[in-house]
Amino acid sequence: MIVPPIVPGAQLELSADEVGLASWYGAKFHKRRTASGELFDMKALTAAHPTLPFGSLVCVRSQATGRSVVVRINDRGPHTRKRVIDLSRGAAEVLGMVGLGLKPVELFALDDGERDCPAP
Repeated sequence: MIVPPIVPGAQLELSADEVGLASWYGAKFHKRRTASGELFDMKALTAAHPTLPFGSLVCVRSQATGRSVVVRINDRGPHTRKRVIDLSRGAAEVLGMVGLGLKPVELFALDDGERDCPAP
């Protein structure tokens, strides 16, 4: 998958913009520093993405359950081409994917001021 470079100040565009596999991370990384410099909170609604700017809000919709969650990008990853995003345990719980391993998801970047996922 080719992900276009992000230009500072550019409008984020994902329109089910990315589709692929998601994983989650939790206790092993809890309270460790993320790539953005903040401490990882496994219960927060955050995620790691390879290119989106830190602080970006992204709607993640599970293709398996239909559930969705808005996460804030605060880390880099996944460090494999097989996944498009790594979610905090808190976000994975909302999607119903804890204990399930990799799950297919759709990603939607939210514009400034947006706080909700687009309707399915």
